[in-house]
Amino acid sequence: MFLNRLSKIFILVLGVSVLLFSCAKKEESQRQLTGNPKIDKLKLPDGFVAELLYSPGEHDQGSWVAMTFDDKGRMITSDQYGFLYRLELPPLGSDSTVKPKVEKLIVGNVSEPQVGMGYAQGLLYAFNSLYVMVNHNPNETFSQPTGLYRIQDLDGDDQFETVTQIRELKGQQGEHGPHSMRVTPDGKGIYLIAGNHVDVPEMNSYRLPPVWQEDNLFPLIKDPRGHANNRMAPGGWIARINPEGTDWELIGAGFRNAFDFDYNEVGDIFAYDADMEWDFGMPWYRPTRINHVTSGAEFGWRTGNSKWSPNYPDNLPAVLNIGQGSPVNAMFGYDAKFPSKYKKALYAFDWSFGMIYAIHLTPNGATYDATAEEFISGSPLPLTDGAIGPDGAMYFATGGRRLESDLYRVYYTGELDSYTPMTEADLPQEAKTRRELEKYHVSGAPADGLEKAWAQLGHDDRYVQYAARLVLEHQPVASWKDKAIAEPDPAKKIHAILALAHHATDADAAAMLNSLMQIDYKGLSAKDKQDLLRTIEVILYRYDKGAEPVKQQLVAYLDPNFPANDNMLDRSLSILMVHLDAPSAVEKTLALLKTAKDDPDYQKTFTASSDLIFRNPQYGMDIANMLANVPPAQATFYATVLGGADKGWTSAQRDEYFAWVKNALTNYKGGRSYVGFLDRARKMALATVESRDFEKYDEMSGGKLLSSSGNDIVEPGIQPEGPGRRWTVEQAEPLMADLSGRDFVRGKAMYAATLCQSCHTMQGEGGAIGPDLTQLGTRFSPKDILVATINPSETISDQYHATVLELKDGGSIVGKLNDEDDQNYYISQNPFAPNDIKTIAKSSVVLKKNAEVSIMMPGLINRLNEEELKDLMAYLISSGNPDHEVFQNKATAQK
Repeated sequence: MFLNRLSKIFILVLGVSVLLFSCAKKEESQRQLTGNPKIDKLKLPDGFVAELLYSPGEHDQGSWVAMTFDDKGRMITSDQYGFLYRLELPPLGSDSTVKPKVEKLIVGNVSEPQVGMGYAQGLLYAFNSLYVMVNHNPNETFSQPTGLYRIQDLDGDDQFETVTQIRELKGQQGEHGPHSMRVTPDGKGIYLIAGNHVDVPEMNSYRLPPVWQEDNLFPLIKDPRGHANNRMAPGGWIARINPEGTDWELIGAGFRNAFDFDYNEVGDIFAYDADMEWDFGMPWYRPTRINHVTSGAEFGWRTGNSKWSPNYPDNLPAVLNIGQGSPVNAMFGYDAKFPSKYKKALYAFDWSFGMIYAIHLTPNGATYDATAEEFISGSPLPLTDGAIGPDGAMYFATGGRRLESDLYRVYYTGELDSYTPMTEADLPQEAKTRRELEKYHVSGAPADGLEKAWAQLGHDDRYVQYAARLVLEHQPVASWKDKAIAEPDPAKKIHAILALAHHATDADAAAMLNSLMQIDYKGLSAKDKQDLLRTIEVILYRYDKGAEPVKQQLVAYLDPNFPANDNMLDRSLSILMVHLDAPSAVEKTLALLKTAKDDPDYQKTFTASSDLIFRNPQYGMDIANMLANVPPAQATFYATVLGGADKGWTSAQRDEYFAWVKNALTNYKGGRSYVGFLDRARKMALATVESRDFEKYDEMSGGKLLSSSGNDIVEPGIQPEGPGRRWTVEQAEPLMADLSGRDFVRGKAMYAATLCQSCHTMQGEGGAIGPDLTQLGTRFSPKDILVATINPSETISDQYHATVLELKDGGSIVGKLNDEDDQNYYISQNPFAPNDIKTIAKSSVVLKKNAEVSIMMPGLINRLNEEELKDLMAYLISSGNPDHEVFQNKATAQK
């Protein structure tokens, strides 16, 4: 469900000494806090109230990640790793001492209960049934494999005794598996969504024709750390089924791991897709985003570095890029008793950084403009699922990955304004045109759709144009193939031939390319140029052999237009020129590499990365370190293209290229796979050098800096051998009974390897982010130090907590409060760029409070085995003094 975040963390190890004991500091507030930290940590809009209803973990009921309401107003939930539960909730306004009545659901006959109904990452009560999306490998206790199940109460005893497997879903199970469901707008079916580790099952019909391929000439580098390396096109998908699950229709695909979705009042679907945080800093990184899922939509997820540009015409862009995070829930608030602004909002839940975004959508052409605001946030607040209850309140759960789980209810206490629902009549003409075209996105559609679609192939609205192309792809190819080749209008020709490229053969390649080369390239708009280049790429990817006779003419057609002085066009041109072995390809692309500048607003996000750092230290420090050393995305793109260039190099050009790679490896920080991606581009380039030059260029490009896998820069000094473990205080404390005769050199090395030295000073060495630890051992016991290291949020000093400033405009700022005066707060949000200070006017702040999470990262010592942990503790206790008694041999220490 949530992203696999096992990244190497450059972290703040703040205040082992000062985290141990603290005195509370009075919060500055213009609104009243409740005294319950689980509620007071929430940032809420004016007029909204939150209640903590229940904590499943306190009752050994696991970590709840899915919820739905049945026809009697009861909530049904699922533990990520266990059972289903049914709750009778106290009415709004009940005394806080009134708790939900919670029942574990034993599904099946009493004599043979099928308790495998659980492990659900999606629940839906509809059609007098509970639909359960099991995401689990069977074991001795839970026997149901991953897939969709329908459970029913057919004997009227209010228990589910009938279990029907609708469909087993194949692929890799886990958090990128099958997810959420919704009843369709017409009330006759179910929409469901799955992540990119689930195979697209055979469908009865396809709105997105099943002719997908990778369609990318960019030199393929799969994720160096192995993530999703065997998952190919088309990625995650949305389908529609009938209640019995006998009729399946593919609606759209190309997601990474969109966990949830919902549709608005006119039936337009919006999905909240995930990012790949290991790609931070790479040109193919795509933020978490809101996608408008139209009929036959494709969003271009591909494995490794092959994700499509949102500019490509054969996929659709996001309506809103949100930023880093882990999307889990998406739902509209139409059934909520909220003010109209929030009633019509789409709520997007982020697990990693504890944010519920309110997305405000306004029709614009055939799609929507989107803005966002921070609706509810908290730290920590690992959101999982949410729903609008029958009482008009918002319910949401926290937990996941066995974290502490809580169930909340949020409702509005003010006066409600009038609300007028949107209807199809309110939509712009472009949206109506798109919808009319989408009626033909079915096999065997009436032939009159071809003429209607052809008229719209050159439409200025990208969504109309996309819908028109798909109409062609649902018609017999023979009925429009010749017309596409002969079409005189450039835009119509490009999109008709793009449609043809999805259904053609090698024999058609030369004719398609010759037709495209009749277009006056210089007379095209930037968008049409991009569409043309992309269409050429798809043809060459699919029919390279058939294109052989016209490749030289294609080089002559493209070469005068390269470079284009446009980053996105130059990306496409560099790919094509290198693939075609154009004589100028290496020279021109290398020149671009040396002068490349990133587009500052490319994929601009609603949430600035710096605003997330202190909301979750575990993931935030990844972002902090990258922001202090941001890789040049455009140059990295060209470097990868050149890695695949096997012809046209001079010795001087090789020198320039490999020197750039070494500089990039040593001076920039990206996501966890950054080094590995660069190393694989480097190795592609090395594979084409003369054998006599291999060692020279390997050393020149940083080969000796890299680990044996090429995924990391080799760390200097002694590194942990492990095996590590997830240390607890109970496990580690007995080891502290005898720390005599420890190894000073290894203890100091473990101090550096666990990154303590990055932030703390010891004996005059180390970072200055955290407090000096030189006197640590003279002030605190080994157990005190263990507790502060393993459970840093247990006690947080006023000097080293993160501060939350809730703002009048509804947002919040989280960071380290460096200073304040009568007018302003001065907040540092990036510990690796401490001079970057954000000034916040006090007049804009409604509440100042401490975050409930330490900015010190837990789990620092989890790389260490027992002996390494003892050496580290000895080093801390000794205050870095090699003559301390813990480093004497045991016999001397006993004397």
